[in-house]
Amino acid sequence: MANTSSAKKAVRKIERRTAVNRARRSQMRTYVRKVEEAIASGDATAATAALADAEPLMMRASQKGILHKNTASRKISRLTTRVKALAK
Repeated sequence: MANTSSAKKAVRKIERRTAVNRARRSQMRTYVRKVEEAIASGDATAATAALADAEPLMMRASQKGILHKNTASRKISRLTTRVKALAK
């Protein structure tokens, strides 16, 4: 348990930050799941629309430190490749 007032404040800040990060990560995963489901169903237009919604969330998550920048770029790249293959 934190003893000093500054340590107690740090704990409060970490709790708030964790809640924000958890919500942001959950939202991002939900949108990525929508892309995956659209790809699995074979619906190219739905997959393209879902990817357009998911991509900014993933990049925002990387800017906020939830994902590493390269990880977000890699995931977006792989999803984009799969969506484009579906459109053919």
